[in-house]
Amino acid sequence: MTTFLWGALPYIACALLVAGLVWRYRYDRYGWTSRSSQVHESRLLDTASPVFHYGILFVLAGHLAGLLVPASWTRSLGVDAHTYHLFSLYGGTLAGALTVAGLALLVHRRRTRAPGPRATTANDKVMYLVLVAAIVLGMTAKLSRTAGDGYDYRATIAPWARGLFTLRPRTALMTDVPVLHQVHTVIGMLLITLVPYTRLVHMFSAPVQYLFRPYVVYRSRDPRRSGPRPERRGWETTRN
Repeated sequence: MTTFLWGALPYIACALLVAGLVWRYRYDRYGWTSRSSQVHESRLLDTASPVFHYGILFVLAGHLAGLLVPASWTRSLGVDAHTYHLFSLYGGTLAGALTVAGLALLVHRRRTRAPGPRATTANDKVMYLVLVAAIVLGMTAKLSRTAGDGYDYRATIAPWARGLFTLRPRTALMTDVPVLHQVHTVIGMLLITLVPYTRLVHMFSAPVQYLFRPYVVYRSRDPRRSGPRPERRGWETTRN
């Protein structure tokens, strides 16, 4: 079971993610969307959507930094273990709370604003449950060890995660990890496999190229060169 959970399951989840993205792009290209219902209601969405998206982005950034950045790098920058623990505790808890609050508002909106329920698939409902479970378990695991420097996951989970990229996962490190952290990790891998089959797939369509687009130059008509624009029929100026 140790070999399966920490040596095989991560690669199975990544393989299902890639296969699902390829299948979705090939056979459901026009369904590759967040299926937004903003046209039916936007007042609540204007609040819920930014809260959820900013929260989940901070959650992802925190996971990537915590798992991929070695502890020796942060120590070389003058950040000791206790300072890192406090930053991770308060920052991670705030990001998780924002994500859960935003998701709760989005679910409430879809349940109470027509035609939200009809636009929500069974896959999306499963995704909501798995996403909330992953975030709540992560917050619970973090808050369960707040004394001192907390649980040093950078000595166990982080080296195991980095070993996955070199095809040499150190599965033995995960055997001594607290149960809450283990369950949180397994649910996170389950969430990865669900991404291609839910509205979360739209994260792979983020308009990154928009940041690097060329400038669009707008020039107003110079009346000194071209003269006044003639009035179009039907748009004559009315004078009282």
